[in-house]
Amino acid sequence: MSTLNTLTIAQARDALRKGDVTSTQLTEACLSAIEGAGALNAFVHQTPDLAMARAKAADDRLKAGDAPAMCGIPVGIKDLFCTEGVPSQAASRILQGFKPEYESTVSAQLRDAGAVMLGKLNMDEFAMGSSNETSCYGDVVNPWKVDERQLTPGGSSGGSAAAVAADLCLGATGTDTGGSIRQPAAFTGTVGIKPTYGRCSRWGIVAFASSLDQAGPMTKSVRDAAIMLGAMCGHDPKDSTSADLAVPDFEAALTGDIRGKKIGLPREYRMDGMPAEIEKLWADGADMLRDAGAEIVDISLPHTKYALPAYYVIAPAEASSNLARYDGVRYGHRAKLAAGDGITEMYEKTRAEGFGPEVQRRVMIGTYVLSAGFYDAYYNRARKVRALIKRDFDTVFAQGIDAILTPATPTAAFPLGAMAHADPVEMYLNDVFTVTVNLAGLPGIALPTGLDGKGLPLGLQLIGQPWGEADLLNTAHVLEKAAGYVSKPARWW
Repeated sequence: MSTLNTLTIAQARDALRKGDVTSTQLTEACLSAIEGAGALNAFVHQTPDLAMARAKAADDRLKAGDAPAMCGIPVGIKDLFCTEGVPSQAASRILQGFKPEYESTVSAQLRDAGAVMLGKLNMDEFAMGSSNETSCYGDVVNPWKVDERQLTPGGSSGGSAAAVAADLCLGATGTDTGGSIRQPAAFTGTVGIKPTYGRCSRWGIVAFASSLDQAGPMTKSVRDAAIMLGAMCGHDPKDSTSADLAVPDFEAALTGDIRGKKIGLPREYRMDGMPAEIEKLWADGADMLRDAGAEIVDISLPHTKYALPAYYVIAPAEASSNLARYDGVRYGHRAKLAAGDGITEMYEKTRAEGFGPEVQRRVMIGTYVLSAGFYDAYYNRARKVRALIKRDFDTVFAQGIDAILTPATPTAAFPLGAMAHADPVEMYLNDVFTVTVNLAGLPGIALPTGLDGKGLPLGLQLIGQPWGEADLLNTAHVLEKAAGYVSKPARWW
């Protein structure tokens, strides 16, 4: 029973339905694994009593024959999702002590489908970061290790990625604003999908950049991603950007047949100085899809080079607006005031104490680009660039391209602290292959397809047409099978 936590969601679902295992046993195995993995710092709020209660309820549903695909499956929830009665801090001091009286739509849908919440997962503060080093709970550590230096699991969903890679849970929720699901997935040898903007409700998810944020699953396989995504999706009238569209059976779409599909390789993603092993990984991925019957086509996305600067204007601008609500008045942290301090001093001291340096940096950038005299020069210009980037994708899809294959990250996972004193732009470059997908509102999936020379996982990204998650998952399923990636981190924690 001690190895039940190593099962995939699909394997556990089938075992649960056959009666070979119970949700209680699965949950106990995961809780035991979490207890032994404190060195990873992946879980920040464990909910063992709640987990066992939900596991027992899931077992009752399974006995009664009422068993949705996620029923009885133990999962972790990123700290960005509000969970009723459970601390939900977005890894920030400013939300210390905040226990929502409501449940986010996505986590509620998983709960209603019978999934078992094990607890809340670490992340970069307010989802701002690419290395999980900005959390008030401390750094998350990648379970992959090649020497004595600890590695980043990526960010901002680093806790989710590390927990799945280390078999602490069978799946986890993540959010993706500029690559925060796909980059950590690539760094940890897991699968992460960001669905089309509007496919998953944003209600109850602490907002970073509202026009970019999207929830998605992080799992051990593409099939698991299809199963979990199906439970997370659906129209939500509480979210005005939620799409009123039927949710396909994503797992049924995994036919393994991509004959005749056109896969685009964007020439602009061939960056100067790209490591040879990333180039080879990309070329090998294209060969695998070609061998499966797809047609590989060179394409152009000419405005790609402007994506990163446009993203780092738009995202901070939206963040500065969204984070204005954290003022110490209604909930969360409030600074101690000196005699004579007024409301202005309370705001200033609370936000200075509550927000970490990276969040402060982005709020200040966002406030600057929205200020009088700079709004048109920066924010409006970035919005126009965003429209051009979306038009690039629309053009290639209109030409018959079914999916686009790119690297997921420019490197493998790097050591924690390696960029602590670097120019922040160096850290932002980790998102160079992923931000275009958020700016265009498209679905994108990252999956592991190989190892670098040091034995660390490397991932490829597939970008799909709007609302084309079913086809995208099927293409990823084919690539996953062809790559034959089965590597797991050697346990050291």
